[in-house]
Amino acid sequence: MWKWWYQRLARRGHNTGWSFMNYGYTPSNGTYLELKKEDESNRLFIQLYDYTASQIPIRGKHILEIGSGRGGGASFVAQYHNPSHMTGLDYSATAVKLSINLHKEVTNLQFVKGDAESLPFDDKSFDAVINVESSHCYGDMAVFVKEAARVLKPSGYLSWVDLRGEDMVSDTESAFNIPELNCIYEETITPQVLQALDEIHERKIEMIDLHVPKFLQSAFRDFSGVRNSKIYNAFKDGSAVYLAKAYQKIST
Repeated sequence: MWKWWYQRLARRGHNTGWSFMNYGYTPSNGTYLELKKEDESNRLFIQLYDYTASQIPIRGKHILEIGSGRGGGASFVAQYHNPSHMTGLDYSATAVKLSINLHKEVTNLQFVKGDAESLPFDDKSFDAVINVESSHCYGDMAVFVKEAARVLKPSGYLSWVDLRGEDMVSDTESAFNIPELNCIYEETITPQVLQALDEIHERKIEMIDLHVPKFLQSAFRDFSGVRNSKIYNAFKDGSAVYLAKAYQKIST
């Protein structure tokens, strides 16, 4: 169901310049990233990517984002974290085409179509992999983790953030528990994500009202996590959490 809604969302709002699909992040320490003027409107979305990318070495590295959506996050990482090259991979051909069009000015960035559970790359191809709020759409989390580890170079890094129902946390932990990966960081960031959802609520409602047909708007509100949506309320009552983890591939 998540994957089906994701495909519907990928087809909406092509002419808006909207290039982020993630929930967002508001730092609890009051430290805010300095952004270019043209990026300020996307600050809350960008801050989640900055948080994720900041957990691992990026500068001068060959980086892969699995589940790049409309490409805004990959574009941010490519421009602000200065990898030598950034590849964004997404399941949706529509999203890939849109990403290429929206971010064609970023010279160290490319987008390709591919499946997170069967990555179209050779073993040991990347220095680091990031995965932002995408894995809840995958059919088999354990297969994704193994694929991410496969394409990492020895001593490479995986940084991951995503939501989970409280009853799914144990299965997620099990999926990451493979011999190739050593956990170097983990945190529950539900409060910071909830704060961002509150701050971005009006903008998301406006986008949905303008670009989504009436009969789909209720479902899109749930998908995007606006106030009083099912996922927003689940974060509030603790039946869902937002997790962050980083791993280093064991050198062999």
